[in-house]
Amino acid sequence: MPQRLIPALALSAIAAFAASSAAASSGDAWETFRAEVSKKCLAAATSLQKPSVVVDPFGSQSFGLALVIGTPKGSKAAITQICVFDKQKKTVELGGELAPDAVKVGVPAKKK
Repeated sequence: MPQRLIPALALSAIAAFAASSAAASSGDAWETFRAEVSKKCLAAATSLQKPSVVVDPFGSQSFGLALVIGTPKGSKAAITQICVFDKQKKTVELGGELAPDAVKVGVPAKKK
């Protein structure tokens, strides 16, 4: 086999493997990921009354990302917090309270 053909075949094999891995990471796996991010971010929002969450569908390479929207206990004005989910450690952290004039977010209607 010519020397130039071997690297081309290796690249083709890697590309095929990457495509199959991406397909395996779609569908149910992404839905499970989004559900985990949503659950953990909502659980972390203990200072909010009736919090809701908007999850970035895929996050970044290392983190799941979401916005948590709700009203702090004892307040009337809704706030937004950024929620960061560490994909390796399976932990979350919430950012500070962002006022309504800083972030305009609409929570999509739940699917039925």
